[in-house]
Formats: sequence, C-alpha cells, structure tokens
Amino acid sequence: MGDQLNALTTVFTEFYYWVTIVMMFLIHVGFCTYEVGVSRRRNHLKTLMKNAMAIPLVTVTFFLFGWWIYFAFINGPGITGGLVKSPYAEPWNPLMATHLSGVNAGEANSVTAAEAALWHRLNGVFFGAFLLFSITTASIVSGAIIERARSGAFWIVAVLVGSVLWILDASWGWHPLGWMVKLWGYHDAYASGVVHAIAGGAALAFLIVLGPRIGKFRPDGTPREIPPHNVWLVTIGLFLIYTGFWGFYAACNIPLISPATIAGQVTGETWTATTIYLTPTTLSAITFNFLMSLSGGMMAGYIVSKGDPFWTFSCGLCGIIGASAGNDLYHPIQAMLIGAVVPVIAYKLHYFVENRFKIDDAVGAVAVHGYGGFMGVVIAGFMLWGTPSSPYEGFAQVNPLGNFAGACLMFLLGFIPIFIVCKILDSIGLLRVPAKVELEGVDFALNQNFLASVREVGDAEKAMIK
Repeated sequence: MGDQLNALTTVFTEFYYWVTIVMMFLIHVGFCTYEVGVSRRRNHLKTLMKNAMAIPLVTVTFFLFGWWIYFAFINGPGITGGLVKSPYAEPWNPLMATHLSGVNAGEANSVTAAEAALWHRLNGVFFGAFLLFSITTASIVSGAIIERARSGAFWIVAVLVGSVLWILDASWGWHPLGWMVKLWGYHDAYASGVVHAIAGGAALAFLIVLGPRIGKFRPDGTPREIPPHNVWLVTIGLFLIYTGFWGFYAACNIPLISPATIAGQVTGETWTATTIYLTPTTLSAITFNFLMSLSGGMMAGYIVSKGDPFWTFSCGLCGIIGASAGNDLYHPIQAMLIGAVVPVIAYKLHYFVENRFKIDDAVGAVAVHGYGGFMGVVIAGFMLWGTPSSPYEGFAQVNPLGNFAGACLMFLLGFIPIFIVCKILDSIGLLRVPAKVELEGVDFALNQNFLASVREVGDAEKAMIK
C-alpha cells in the first residue's frame, strides 16, 4: 500500500508541475503582447523578437549550467560549506535526458537508488518550472529598455540574469537548505525578492547606462509622456500575465509531502502541501491572498493614477508582487492592504526617479518589479516576525533584519553585475542602436532588405494591374 501511495504521489507531482509550466508560459505570451502594445508602431517587430528570443537562449543555457547552480551553491560563497554535489543536475547525466525505462543508481553517476527513483520522473518538470521562473526574470528587463537597446546586448543580459544571477540567489534564499534561510531566517515564499527585486535591480542598471529614448526629456529636463501605442494590447498582455501568475504561485509549492519526512518536525499521518521552504501551506490559502493582493493593487492603481488603464493594471501586478513574499501566511485582508500600499509607493517612486535622475523606464518595470519586490520582502520580515523560516531544527526565525538584508542582496545581485556588463557593452558600441536608427524606428532601419523586397513585389503587382 505504501509503495502504491508513493507511486501515485510521484505521478501526481509530475503532472502538477507540468501544468504549472503550461500556465507560466502564458506570462511570456503576456510579456510579448504587453511590450508590443507599449512600443510605438515603428518598433513593434524588434520589440517582439528581442523578448521572444530570450526564451530559447535562456532555455539552452539553463540546461547547460543554470539548473546545476541551484543545487550546488546552497552554502553560498563558503559561508556554511562548499559546493554541493548535484549529479542529477549536470547536463551530461542520464537523469537530464529521456529515460523511459528509468535510471538505476549505478548508471546515474553516484546518485543513490532513492534519488534515481525520484529524479527520473520529476527532474524534467522541476527543471521546466524553474526555467520558466528564469525566463520571467530575464524578460522583466526587456520592457524597460524598448526602442533603443540592441537585441544582442539584451540577450547577453538575459542569459546572465536568467541562467546565473537569479538562480544563484534562489539557491541562497529559495532553497529549503539555503544559507540565507538558515542563518538569516529569510522568507520569500512567492519570490518577491528572488525573482522581482533582482530583475528590477538589473533593469535599473541597464537603464542608467543605456540612457533615455530620444525626445523623452525636454531641453529643460522635464519628461514627456510617451503613452502606450495600443492600450488594448497592454491590457490583454497584463491579464495574460495575471493568468500565468497562477501557475507561478502553484509552482512555488510542493503539492504533496509526508510530514514524517520533514526532519521529524511535523507529526501526523496526513499529507500536505508545503512552500519551497517545506513549511505548510495550501492552494486555498494562496488563492485567497493572490486575489486579494491583486484587487488591492488594481483599486489603489486606479485611484492614484486617476483611472489610467496602463497604471491601473500595472499596479495590480505590483500588488501581487508586493504581497508575494508572505502570501503563504498573510490574512487575506493583510494581503489586500499590502497589495494596495506597495503599488502606490512604487508608482510615486517611478515618477520621482524619472524626474530626479532622468531614468526612462518605458514600462515601469523597475517600479513594479524592483521597488515592489524589494518592499514586499522587507514588509514580510516585519509582518511574519518570529515565524519559523523552516521546519529544520536550528534555522533562524523570520525577522526584519534578515529579510531587509536579503532584499538588499537580491537587488544588488541584479544591479552590480549588469551595470558592469552594460558599461563594457557600451564602451564597445554594442549597447544602444545609433540615433539615426532610433529616430527612423528599429524595424525600418534594420530591415531594409525586407522593405526593399516588399517594394519590389508591390511594383510588380502594379505593373501586372496596368
């Protein structure tokens, strides 16, 4: 009976994560739709392809080394130990491939029999779920830099953010044995910091080096508003992102786990869902809090922006992100209030930074994801103060200092490396398109052969009509 239950649990878990992958892919449908809607007509094609091609680039690099980083670096840079051996995440391992007959311990390069039994069914779907987090983190940067960044520069940054930086911070603060959880009591159940703060930091670094769009600021330094080209596409894109976030939230959970396996800290015969930290939660709990934080954000966004649809829906997303760090434990009213307050502050900060520092963030990505994610982690440290960060004995409790330090680390881990990389790319002329190209529109200026072919076909058609 026990073997049958374990087998059923494994099959259910495999299907559970497979479904979350499908749902999370809608986030990227939403990103593409949303960014095209924000960009002006002469930049649509380049905007679409710049973002879309991050998907295969991050996928391949995450397979080659990103997945291994998550398991190997949980001890940090020598903080609580060295590298952790993770053969099942090495790209040449049989468990990182198709193996319908299963893989035994000997064939799996030092993997134990128990690990082989687990990983031969679940490795692919775990990999896929984390990969979609990776692509999301990289894609957050894409919208901020539209209409003037070179695609190649963004793709370099996308690989660095998606397959190195975010998964490194996930190893530290989003793994049940991560050193930040153990020593700092870091708690970020649905990735306010792990995904969003690091992406916001990376986007801000890119924007500082890249500079504003031509014409964004008047000669006296005051900003011009460049409204979305198509508000309907923006609306559809953001609602697709909301939909994909259901999969995002579900993938942050482990659907079934025996309490007896959690270091003996949880007793009882029932099986339960847990967060990524192996602390108890339910899909029911996150459903309450997801909807309430979304609602708080949308209502606050509508009020603070005076009914602007772009910011109303963006603040809805920021509301989710702001409450995500603690949405496994918040009361729904807490989730709603946090989801309302964080977007208002992020909205105000967006315009303050734009006016004061001349930062041209075309979609408000730094505000929605960076400021929203940072505040969400800090707030969770206060709201959940004293809560166990882990079921493992000896781990620190959730506390304000640990979460504040974690939020700073996440933001800076995105900001500093990307600032350096962008400075290098800028120094060799590979960061920004030439001014002439930007003024003409990147679609037209960079697709002269295509346009010449269109004109040639058109001339031929006119000749036939005559």
